Amino acid sequence: MNYPEQLKTFQKNHDFFIGIDSDGCAFPTMELKHKECFIPNIIKYWGLQTISKEAREAAEFVNLYSVHRGMNRFPALVVAIDLLKKRQEIQESEIKLPDMTEVQKFIDSDKPRSNAGLAEYLKTNSHPDLENLLKWSEAVNASIADMVHGVSPFPHVKDSLEKISQKADIMVVSSTPVEALNKEWSEHNLAQYIQLISGQEMGTKKEHLKIGASDKYDSSHILMIGDAPGDHKSAQSINALFFPIKPGHETESWKLFYEEAADKFFNGEYDGAYQENLLKKFYALLPETPNW
Repeated sequence: MNYPEQLKTFQKNHDFFIGIDSDGCAFPTMELKHKECFIPNIIKYWGLQTISKEAREAAEFVNLYSVHRGMNRFPALVVAIDLLKKRQEIQESEIKLPDMTEVQKFIDSDKPRSNAGLAEYLKTNSHPDLENLLKWSEAVNASIADMVHGVSPFPHVKDSLEKISQKADIMVVSSTPVEALNKEWSEHNLAQYIQLISGQEMGTKKEHLKIGASDKYDSSHILMIGDAPGDHKSAQSINALFFPIKPGHETESWKLFYEEAADKFFNGEYDGAYQENLLKKFYALLPETPNW
């Protein structure tokens, strides 16, 4: 069975549905993956050695410390390069930054924003920049496979899964490759609580929720748990509810979910002022522009 078909045939066993993001939400892997895997390969494959400090600052801001947090790797790369182009010290130098025109064309195409989607796109849109993009993305995956293992979930994640699995169908909703997700969720015996692990090969997070849940559950019975604005937007796309895991306050967030928010969701008391208060605190942590 192919990946999209798994979403279509997702079985409803309970009246409630909860989608959970993985990196930075259930597992403290965001910092590790971006600082040790993504960014070194950005510097290597896109020729940013001369401005490695500035490149690191831009990529960390986009992927970890801003409203762009959680964005798919390909558009996130473009946003980071665009930020570098706006830095005065780089504008005043003779440094030539990579042209992202062809990369943006791929992003805007109808192909999935995954390595497989890029490889398919390359068949009819051959270009050196796109070939380099695929090499970079494959190198990132290789670095992650080599580096990221043994990372335990945040405190209260397993307790929460045990609790909600009694009343809700649970799906991992992530833009991470499925292979890495299966490894991480199985490594810590969390996969036993999950009905389906959805990754980038299965489409966007919006598509995961739309195909897997929107036609099977009442929207007030669908909750997305995530650590990025994109997760919230995905929930909004099907009029679902959203519980934010606050970056830098993950343990506190999961404790609140386990002790209070999950019960409010199941009891129909989550929507409204309670959710809005959580969202206000969440977005206060994620600026739109860097301070440089």
